[in-house]
Amino acid sequence: MKQIIGTKRKTIFILAAAFILLSSFAFLWVIQKPTLYIIGDSTVRNDNKVQWGWGTLITDFFDTTKINISNQAMAGRSSRSYTNEGRWRKVDSLLKPGDFVLIQFGHNDGSYPDTSAKNRGTLKGTGEETVELNFADGHKETVHTYGWYIRQFVKSAKAKGATPIVLSMIPRNIFKDGKVERASQNFGKWAKEVAEQEGVPFIDLNAITADKYDALGEEKVKEYFPGDHTHTNKLGADLNAQSIVDGIQQN
Repeated sequence: MKQIIGTKRKTIFILAAAFILLSSFAFLWVIQKPTLYIIGDSTVRNDNKVQWGWGTLITDFFDTTKINISNQAMAGRSSRSYTNEGRWRKVDSLLKPGDFVLIQFGHNDGSYPDTSAKNRGTLKGTGEETVELNFADGHKETVHTYGWYIRQFVKSAKAKGATPIVLSMIPRNIFKDGKVERASQNFGKWAKEVAEQEGVPFIDLNAITADKYDALGEEKVKEYFPGDHTHTNKLGADLNAQSIVDGIQQN
């Protein structure tokens, strides 16, 4: 009888321990919900309450009880300067399997690489071309193509088990013959090429929003751009955030 009672107690103890263990795993599963990280420039994150980045508003389109949103974009950055300042290194250190990364650069990548104060230009294209820069303080930098930097973000995210999603940059308010100017022959094209080469999702944010601008017309679209032709107000940022959701659904 004592042996039976002892066996029952042992069984109860094992079941209780298993229950506690499973409960712990369930708790960890709940708190370890995936995070959607966003990297980019001021068109993605802008603290000016006249001009808004779409990354600030995209939380309105997601169920944040199921996914965290972390907007790590920074105004004035190119794919190169975002890398050089260690901002990608910070995001990369936080990535875990199941996370996502939205990647949008291009607006600040266009100048030829130099040693100026802004120091953010990249080479055109997606190839392996480089240029060596020599700075006044003696240090040197090897500058790569726009596509090379985007590729590094993608590869690093994939290595962490996260899903990188490459975006073309939002269109500027530049119309010609009734149509808004596209990035289909430069940064939009190169972003798509990298996504295809690396086998990751691509959202043609530039084209999706440009189609909407064309339908709205030049005069209406002007209302979305206070101050310049690049940065949108809150209404424009909301439209771009919706375009990203449209792109996710298309994928």
